[in-house]
Formats: sequence, structure tokens, C-alpha cells
Amino acid sequence: MTMVLGIETSCDETSAAVLEGHGDDVRLRSLVILSQDVHRVFGGVVPEIASRAHLTALVPVVTRALDDADIGTRDLDVVAVTNGPGLVGALLVGVSYGKALAYAAGIPVIGVHHMEGHLFATSLEHPRAVPPFTALLVSGGHTMLLDVAGWGDYRLLGRTRDDAAGEAFDKIAKLLGLPYPGGRHVEALAATANAPAAGAPRFTRPMLRRDQKPGDADYYDVSFSGLKTAVLYALRDRLPQYTDNVWRAGIARAFQDALVETLAEKTARAARAFGRTRVVIGGGVACNRALVLGVTERVAGLDAEVFAPSPRLATDNAAMIARAGLHRFECGERSDLSLNAYASLALPGTARDTALVARSG
Repeated sequence: MTMVLGIETSCDETSAAVLEGHGDDVRLRSLVILSQDVHRVFGGVVPEIASRAHLTALVPVVTRALDDADIGTRDLDVVAVTNGPGLVGALLVGVSYGKALAYAAGIPVIGVHHMEGHLFATSLEHPRAVPPFTALLVSGGHTMLLDVAGWGDYRLLGRTRDDAAGEAFDKIAKLLGLPYPGGRHVEALAATANAPAAGAPRFTRPMLRRDQKPGDADYYDVSFSGLKTAVLYALRDRLPQYTDNVWRAGIARAFQDALVETLAEKTARAARAFGRTRVVIGGGVACNRALVLGVTERVAGLDAEVFAPSPRLATDNAAMIARAGLHRFECGERSDLSLNAYASLALPGTARDTALVARSG
């Protein structure tokens, strides 16, 4: 059994976790997550504040994770740390500390891709959420649709061309006068509308047309900037009713319905094309129950199971980083002390072959 310390500081959560295991037989021994609520004051994450908060919090967070697991650094086999993508300043705090700890303990360090961590997160709670499966990764910074033939063997089918799903939720929340982060507040408001309110528009499902076919550039891709603009215009045109809570709930519902239906249809296309009977949703937006239900209903005809993590493992956390790090460690990968942090970073093991996607359809 391998003992892994995971460290996550890609945005505004300082997290550490201890995981032990081999292959898919793993046990999470501890998980500590410290969220930075201060960013709510500013309506978004302030990178400099996030970095300074990580500097203050990381040592006690790691210490607590080790204490909760009832181990010391001498018991660790490897340190896995997020090195991208994310806020560079925040990432550098985790990477620098992870390298120093590994060096002092005489053990390897491994850089982990943040989104690959989200791919693994669901399997920590659902043993059947393992490859092969269709993956929908939806977070504040990314929206990606992948075919996962095996751990480390990914085919990128589609992604957002502009706003990520989580970013769209945050921007709509701001337009509706809701707090940051906005996803759960928009979902809660939308849930109070049994159906889009009278007079509220039915927003066009972005980049979703009946005449699309496998091989088209937009068959799997998504775009939410136009949907965000449509909501803005709807609010502007009905300014006298802006404070009408029933109407605002209808707008929230109409927005969420459009986003969910788009993602559910694109995910079903991928599952059908590659013959997958498992669908895994990951990332912070996986907390949205309407999205999970929408995908579940859409793939029901394919006899596909849908797996989504609990909110604790859907949002940024070190448990998923430790799990992805274990996989990379068992594949023989190691990072050296030149390991750096990157704001943008390609998902390892990813191929994008539109010709193959077309043939698979």
C-alpha cells in the first residue's frame, strides 16, 4: 500500500489529504479543506489575497491532515501537489511547500493536473465510477467533455469556447443580485419556480441544433457567453419587474434549464457515440442537483449510470489530488525539484481526434 499526501491550492481552498491504497483499492484517511470566505466581499476571487491566505493556512492544514490520519511525514511514500491549471501565485504556495516537504522527508513529489483530480474524485465515493466512462467536468474555470477509456487515457471531445459553466452561474447570480459564489444561490432561486414564470423567456440552448452531426466542430463544444447576454437583455427589458422575486426565479429557472439541457444533450451524444454505460460528472458544478438529474434523465435510454461526487469532493479538495497522484506514482512518474506552477496546462493523456470522433458516431 502506498501512502500519499495530497496538497491543493489552485484557487481559494487550502486543502490537504492523506490517502493510502493501490490501484482503485484506496482509503481516504483524512481530508482538511479551509475555504477563504473573504472573497465574497469582492464578488470574486482576488488572486493576491488568495495567495497570502494559502501562505498562512497551508502548514496548519497539512499538519491537521497528518494528525487526523495518525501518521507523520516518515510514513509517507509520496507528496502529490496541484501544479496547474489555476492561479499561479496560489499554485506556487502549494508547489513550493510540497517540494520542500518531499525533499526533507526524502520521498518523491508529483505534480498533478487539477482537472485530472476532478476525474478521480467521484471514484472515492462510488467504486463503480471507474473507466471506461464518459466524463463531464464542470467548474468555475473549465467545462470539458471527455471519453475516458482508462485512467490516463483521455480523449477530449468538447469544451467551452468562452465562459465555463461555473463562471456563467456566478455572472448570472451577480445580475440577479445574488451572493458570490453564485451557483448554489441561482439553483436555490430556480428551485422556487415550478416552471419559467409568465413573461420570462425561454432561452435558446447555446450551440445545440438538431442538424448537428458527429464530426461537426460544435457537436460536442459548448458556449455560454451568449446565454449570459440573453439573461442580461431579459433583465434590462423588464427593469420595472427586476425586484419581483417570482419573475426573478423564473429567469433563474430559464437560465438553468438552458444550461442543463445543453450539457445533458452533449454528454448523451458522447456516451452514445462511444458506447459508454457509465457517466461521471465532476467539478464544482456537479453539486447542482438539477444538472445531475438532467444528465441522468437524458442518458436513461442508454441504460447508463450517472455518478456525481458529494459537495465536499466536488469542490476543490486535496483528496482528489492524492488519488490522481497515486495513479501517476504507480505509473512510475516522478517530478523533480524543477516542478513549477502553470496557469494553463494541458490535461495529460489527452487526445483530440475529430476524425475518430466522427467515425465513432
